[in-house]
Amino acid sequence: MAIAVSVTAVGLALLGAGYVATDHYGTESADNRDTAVGHPAAGAPAHAKSSALPSSDPMPSTIPGLGPKTRAQIPASSRQVLVASGRAKDSSSSLVTLWSRLSDGHWHPGATWAAHNAKDGWTTDHHAGDLHSPIGVFTLHDAGGFDADPGTKLPYDHSSSFHAGGVGFDGETLDEAFDYVIAIDYNRVPGTSPLDGTQPLGSSKGGGIWVHVDHGGPTHGCVSVAAPHMVTLLRTLLPADHPVIVMGDGQSLAR
Repeated sequence: MAIAVSVTAVGLALLGAGYVATDHYGTESADNRDTAVGHPAAGAPAHAKSSALPSSDPMPSTIPGLGPKTRAQIPASSRQVLVASGRAKDSSSSLVTLWSRLSDGHWHPGATWAAHNAKDGWTTDHHAGDLHSPIGVFTLHDAGGFDADPGTKLPYDHSSSFHAGGVGFDGETLDEAFDYVIAIDYNRVPGTSPLDGTQPLGSSKGGGIWVHVDHGGPTHGCVSVAAPHMVTLLRTLLPADHPVIVMGDGQSLAR
């Protein structure tokens, strides 16, 4: 589901995600804006080959599938890199892997998960309502959700305002899509709630771009993974490691 989110209830409804006021994942829980790294910095079908997949080297010195142009955008301080690699420029199917940089400079991959991105694929010039996910490297500072904080070190906004209703492009329910979200710093102010609607690049550039719970179909612009994987991400991402997301189709990321 990627969705351009508004801080208002109306905007959330447009995003089309709705939640139930309970923890949907049992013990998994403890109780859309745009900002590039130039601003300081189960359900999806998996493609057989993707740059998100680990190479034969279990501890590579560079993250496989990322070309020099893409790697140059990753801040030197970042020790956690979430790679969301799309199957094709016009595809809504992706693979997601969290890479961690070790003390010796090598990179260690986590599990690779099936994911969704925007309905019409990827773009380097994202605009509101274009049904594309932005390509680039973006910082990850803030999280939140309709469900309680599952144990993240990121600032977490637990709010019923993450509730939204409706159905997705394939007719699937969006009821639990915003149970957990991580704001992607595209056209937003880092250090604020994912619900904050400030858009430094202007409203025409879209916003409300999040990593959120997968609902079984394409998003409006976000990246979505299964609920257990969202919990894993929230518990693993560390502000001290300056996490970023590298997102785009595999061919674009290889440049």
